[in-house]
Amino acid sequence: MLHYTLIAFALIALLAIVFEEVIHLNKAKSTLFLGTLSWILIFLFPEQGVTPEQLRGMLNENLLDIAGLWLFLMSAMTFVAFLNHQGLIETLIYRLLPSQISERKLIFLVGIFSFVFSSLCDNITATLVSIALVLSLGLERRKTLRLSVLVVFAVNSGGVSLITGDVTTLMVFLAGKVEITDLLLLSVPAFVSTMLLAAMLSKPLVGQVIITPTPRKDDKVGKVIAVIFLATIISTIILNIVAGIPPVLTFLFGLSTMFLLGRFLYEEDTRENLLDYVRRIEFDTLMFFLGILLLVGMLKEIGTLDSLVGIYQVLPITVANFAMGVFSAFVDNVPLTAALLKSGVEMSKADWLSLTYSVGVGGSLLAIGSAAGIVAMSKVDILNFGSYARYVVYLSIAFLVGYLSSYLLGSYFV
Repeated sequence: MLHYTLIAFALIALLAIVFEEVIHLNKAKSTLFLGTLSWILIFLFPEQGVTPEQLRGMLNENLLDIAGLWLFLMSAMTFVAFLNHQGLIETLIYRLLPSQISERKLIFLVGIFSFVFSSLCDNITATLVSIALVLSLGLERRKTLRLSVLVVFAVNSGGVSLITGDVTTLMVFLAGKVEITDLLLLSVPAFVSTMLLAAMLSKPLVGQVIITPTPRKDDKVGKVIAVIFLATIISTIILNIVAGIPPVLTFLFGLSTMFLLGRFLYEEDTRENLLDYVRRIEFDTLMFFLGILLLVGMLKEIGTLDSLVGIYQVLPITVANFAMGVFSAFVDNVPLTAALLKSGVEMSKADWLSLTYSVGVGGSLLAIGSAAGIVAMSKVDILNFGSYARYVVYLSIAFLVGYLSSYLLGSYFV
């Protein structure tokens, strides 16, 4: 009876995520509540023969996995919170854009920016900044819609090749399924598919756009912090390859360097302490990850995830991985990826790479399939489930090309 109750909790949490905008209940609240409640019930009503010590061992194992992911994301999000709050990101964007540009060139530049920026920070921040750029251009509604659709796809695509860009990519890496050098290969199919979508969406665009940036403060201290952030990302990759240093350790060191330098650089400055930027990060996102991973860990311990492997016994791995990507358009890719990792399914590195691309980008097929889509809908009035679905054919073509390319690259080079 307990197993059915716990499975019901997981299904309720999943439905709460899907219908978050309808029920107006933050998914962080629902998943954290149900995740912690599930483990409390496991302790209160243990299976026969299972001791409290064994249960604590199970919980500690799950919490250790969650802690590495949580601390890494906290570090990266604090960096981005500072850069975004100081206006450095917007300043950089407008300095790179010309004063006048054709709409066709603009859509490619927006796609490239969204793609690159989402590799360096979380999808929510990348979407907010990219959508703010699109809205500031003052284009016609349908043109704004096309650019917004591209932003969602580009943001999801840009994150799949770097552990700083997508949570599911980070999860697959931390599980030891792929190496950082393997993941970097995904940048090629991800970028190609993004440019393919940009080309398809640019066909009716024939006008010119005048870009008028607003004046912004030149923040020299902020530039130093931006350099530290980029150096941290590069060091994370190099140190992991050379010495196997966990990314979370390098990022925490980079964050501490930012805090220390800020102490001396801001010594005669009236601005707030850099530690205050920890409070500016999206803690509801971090709480959501905590709750959902507790739920997935619970499902693993009671043996429910074994059924998820069934699709891999019925379909070829390549087809099953593609199906998981399509499925991620309906179900959040974080619990889906966590469930696959916990289920014990056996795949080669090449297959794990294609799965990483699939679940990372597959959510772009529908507006509700990713955090980027949800954020974009909340900011662009013309963008909703129906208007986004008009471009599902273009999105599907780009996704299929990217998936096949990721599989072929993984087969030949991994």
